[in-house]
Amino acid sequence: MDDPILTMEEREAINSGRWFTSLSPSLRHDILRCAYVKRYPDGDLICARGEPPEQWIACAKGAVRVSSTTLSGKQVTLTYVEPGIWFGDVAIFDGERRTHDAYAHGATTILCVARADFQKILAQHTELYEALLRLQARRIRLLFGQVEDLNTLPLRSRLAKQLSHLVRSYGVPSLSADDEVRITLQLAQEELAQLLGASRQRVNQELKTMEREGVIRIEPAGLVVRDRAALLRIGEAEQ
Repeated sequence: MDDPILTMEEREAINSGRWFTSLSPSLRHDILRCAYVKRYPDGDLICARGEPPEQWIACAKGAVRVSSTTLSGKQVTLTYVEPGIWFGDVAIFDGERRTHDAYAHGATTILCVARADFQKILAQHTELYEALLRLQARRIRLLFGQVEDLNTLPLRSRLAKQLSHLVRSYGVPSLSADDEVRITLQLAQEELAQLLGASRQRVNQELKTMEREGVIRIEPAGLVVRDRAALLRIGEAEQ
C-alpha cells in the first residue's frame, strides 16, 4: 500500500522546484492539500499512451521515464522527468489522451492531483493559468533548444550538455574526491544515446574520449564528472 505521506526529502524536492516556488503560498497549499502520493518500483508503468488524463503529476523522488514505442516494438526514451517537475497538464487542457508512456526509473515517488481537483484549483486560483503558461513557454524553449542542438552541434557537444544537465539534476559530491560529482541517475549507454539521437556505439566512443581527457570517469555504478568546467567548455565549444 502506498504511504500517503511524503518523506522530508520528497517534500523538499516538491517545495524547491523552480516553477512551484513561483506560485503564491495559498495556491501551493491548495495543490498540496488535494494531492496524494503514489510509489513505484523501477520499471513500473505510471501511465500509458492512449489513456485519458486523470491526474496532474509531479515527480518527488527518482525519475519518470517518458517514452514511445516504434512500429517494430522498440521503446525509445524521450526524456526523464526529475524531482520537482510537474507534468501531465497538457492532456488535461486539450482533452486528448496521453501521447506517451511514463515509467518509473528507479524507485520513484509521484505526487498526483486528480483531474477534478485540478479544475477546481484553476477555478479558485486564476494565477495558475498564467503560471501554467509560463511553464509551457519554458518547455517550448527547451524543446526548441534541443532541436537546434540536434541540428547544429556535434555529438560530443550534445553529450557534454546532457551530462551537465544530469549533474545539475542528479549530481552529488563523490566520496573519492571533493571536486568530483557523481550522477546518481542510473542510465545505460543505450538510454543516454536515445536522449541524444545517436547510436550507443558513438556515445560510448565519446564517453571513452572524455574519460581519457580526465573529464569524466566511467564506473559500473554510473558516471563521475571529474572536471565540470571542462565539461561546460566542451558543450559550448561548437556554439
